[in-house]
Amino acid sequence: MAVKKKSAAKKKVAKKAPARKAVAKKSAAKKSVAKKKTTAKRAVKKSVAKKTAKKAPAKKAAVKKVTKKKTAAKRSAKKSAKKAAAPRVTVTSSRPVAAPVAAPVKADVPAKPAAAPKQGASGRVVFAVVVGIVLLAMIVWSKSGTDTDDGAAPAPSMSQSVEASESATPEETTVAVGTIEAPSKFVALKSADGLNLRWVAPMATDGLTGYNVEMRANGTGDWTIIATVPADQLTQAVTKIGDTGWTQFRVSSVYSDGQTAPAKVFGIPGEFK
Repeated sequence: MAVKKKSAAKKKVAKKAPARKAVAKKSAAKKSVAKKKTTAKRAVKKSVAKKTAKKAPAKKAAVKKVTKKKTAAKRSAKKSAKKAAAPRVTVTSSRPVAAPVAAPVKADVPAKPAAAPKQGASGRVVFAVVVGIVLLAMIVWSKSGTDTDDGAAPAPSMSQSVEASESATPEETTVAVGTIEAPSKFVALKSADGLNLRWVAPMATDGLTGYNVEMRANGTGDWTIIATVPADQLTQAVTKIGDTGWTQFRVSSVYSDGQTAPAKVFGIPGEFK
């Protein structure tokens, strides 16, 4: 019986041993799982802490940028306000401003009399000025006397100065005329008291200023200009003063450069002027 009890006890012990082992395995597994969870939690916390640590300076930088922008906006607003206030012009009223009312002076305190100007100093200044004027007048008078005694040349008169200025001015240059031509069809028609001289204008009219009408007695001596007419006048009247002898007539074209072109000469019996 004792042997059976021992064997039964051994069997119970043998049965309990694997149960204990299983419990030990389960507890070890639970511990490993708990360790893994704790390590995972720690890793998650570390990563979260790192992320928060990274985010913190970024947030600080963003906050700094925002504050800088706000300060820059405030400064620009102040500058624009100053610029806007600068061109304003204050308009003053045309009404006279009332003078400030002086405080009443107490009767007990006598007012100080104003200091009288020093008459001695002002009198000396006046005397010095008078003396200087007298000396200056004497010097000027003495110089004028010496100038007149030396026999200085008199100042030129106005006519002399005008002549000098006219002679100093350069002569006007005239442009030479290329082509000149004499009048054509020069004739004499009888009139009540003499003759009417007529002619036709030349073809070369560039620079033509007029005509010279000339005559001479008996075809000898110098030509005498009896009339100078403009370029648009093509007639000239002459008067007969006698029947003796005969008279030559000539008409010449006159140009701006001084050149002349005489037409054909003809003679008429009698004396004319």
